[in-house]
This record gives sequence, C-alpha cells and structure tokens, in this order.
Amino acid sequence: QVQLVESGGGLVQAGGSLRLSCAASGRTFTSYHMGWFRQAPGKGRVFVTAISRSGDSTYYADSVKGRFTISRDDAKKTVSLQMNNLKPEDTAIYYCGAYVGLGEPTTVAREYNYWGKGTQVTVSS
Repeated sequence: QVQLVESGGGLVQAGGSLRLSCAASGRTFTSYHMGWFRQAPGKGRVFVTAISRSGDSTYYADSVKGRFTISRDDAKKTVSLQMNNLKPEDTAIYYCGAYVGLGEPTTVAREYNYWGKGTQVTVSS
C-alpha cells in the first residue's frame, strides 16, 4: 500500500511556472506506475501525464505536451511535475495517482488505486 501527498500548488500568472511534488510512503515505490490528473470545477478527473515504474516511459495529454514534464526520484520516493508556460485553462486541482501494473502506465483514472488529496493550481490571466 502507498500513501501520496501532493504539494507545490498555488496562484500564478499566465506564462508562469510551478513545480508540483508528490511524496509517497511505503517500501515498494518502484513497483508503481505514477500519474498526474487534474479536475476543474464541475468537471471530471482528466489525465495530465504518467511515468512508468522504471522511469523510462512518459506520457502526456496533448494539452500539456511541450509545457509540462514529469519525473520521478525513486531514492526520495517522489514524483514531480514541472509546469511551464501555464495557461488559465490549466486551473484545477491536481492529483497524484499510483497503481501497480505491468507494461506501460495507463491514462485511465479508474485504474489508479491510490490517490493523494490534491493541490490547487490557479492560473490568472
């Protein structure tokens, strides 16, 4: 089992940057595919990016490609999301998710077994 805690959200102007972190507990962090999802008010949880348990593969939603970068530090049991050139439409609660799986990480939220409580990102125009 793993517990996840997100941090790093805040208020930023359009064009600015933020770096989110997700700290994981548990002994088998390297068994987990990790992902970031976001949820805007009145909308469902939407895939943003994911990284494989090996760290060799990353996936991004089209809306964030070229602006966001996911990375993981297995020694620190953290996953980070560097967000550059932020836009007002990036405003949402950002959630870190994890699941144990084979192959490549999924972009489907219901496949993730573990979630953090989220961190708010607000981008002003």
